[in-house]
Amino acid sequence: MSRPASRNALGNQMMEEFSRHLDSLNSCPSTRCVILSSSVERVFSAGADLKERKVMSPIQAGQFVSHLRSSFTSLANLPMPVIAVVEGAALGGGLEIALCADFIIAGEGSSFGLPETGLGIIPGAGGTQRLPRLIGTAKSKELMFTGRRIKGEEAHTIGIAAYLEKDPMAKASEIAELICNNGPIGVKQSKIAVNQGMQVDITTGMEIEKLAYAGTLPTKDRLEGLNAFREKRKPVYIGE
Repeated sequence: MSRPASRNALGNQMMEEFSRHLDSLNSCPSTRCVILSSSVERVFSAGADLKERKVMSPIQAGQFVSHLRSSFTSLANLPMPVIAVVEGAALGGGLEIALCADFIIAGEGSSFGLPETGLGIIPGAGGTQRLPRLIGTAKSKELMFTGRRIKGEEAHTIGIAAYLEKDPMAKASEIAELICNNGPIGVKQSKIAVNQGMQVDITTGMEIEKLAYAGTLPTKDRLEGLNAFREKRKPVYIGE
């Protein structure tokens, strides 16, 4: 993300561009991992563009938040893993977009918060649903009710961030390389199994896992993995 004048505030134009990039990624089978980051120093995203929001009618504001929610869900549903690299502040919608990643890698100077209740509203782009699923209801409620801003160390401790790193982009690149070495169909089906399974009871989740596993059985990549293991060589996966 690169909108330095507004600290990567999520405005109409930025979200239109963001949605186009998501459409491109969805139709790009060669992309095996996505790293979402900011090129703006000391900020990931400051959240919604409040200057734009100020001149919106209630109907327009509701439509815009619905677009945010839809775009963030599209990000969460990308078939390949998404890593969010948070250096600086991820506030409001900025945290909500990071929560759509499969995991977050935080920098030592990062901070996180959902300050919407201080504006008389609520986190409306998925925050009330994704954060409790990640760290539990009690801590999520405390952060939302108070609007408290927390540092990267606490975010890592309570489970918002999977890693806390001096150089989070280097760590993300390291993990992305490990992901890209594996079979892309297996990675995709693993993501489906976990994401869908977490929304249902464990018995239904086992059925989802069964179907996800079945999706790997007729593939060339599965045979390549077995052959590479038998021949003691590195597999070459083609995503078929």
